Amino acid sequence: MIVYKKFNIESARSLPNVDLSHPCYKVHGHSFEITIKAKGSLDEKTGFVIDFEDIQNAFNPISSLLDHSYLNDIEGLENPTSENLCIYIWNEIKPSLPNIFEIEIKETKLTGCVYRGGKE
Repeated sequence: MIVYKKFNIESARSLPNVDLSHPCYKVHGHSFEITIKAKGSLDEKTGFVIDFEDIQNAFNPISSLLDHSYLNDIEGLENPTSENLCIYIWNEIKPSLPNIFEIEIKETKLTGCVYRGGKE
């Protein structure tokens, strides 16, 4: 079974590796919607795959770092594409959320990416 929790962060960024004429080369902001999914078996006693609070607790330190920040200033996010942001979050929360299955990041209602921990 897969369970998920959604989060929102407000962050600014610029993408240094795109052409200078690309709109994302300039500093701009996003209201990122982040969905973190965990996969596992149903615990018969608790009725949970994972407590939603466990997902929240795993993400809280990263949320505090990313929210209302200039992402380029965070070590490991010097090129903060949504793809790289997915990988960064995955690597940061995996130790405290070992059954993580997927991270989805939406930059807008129409654009985003999904990461499942591999080099897809």
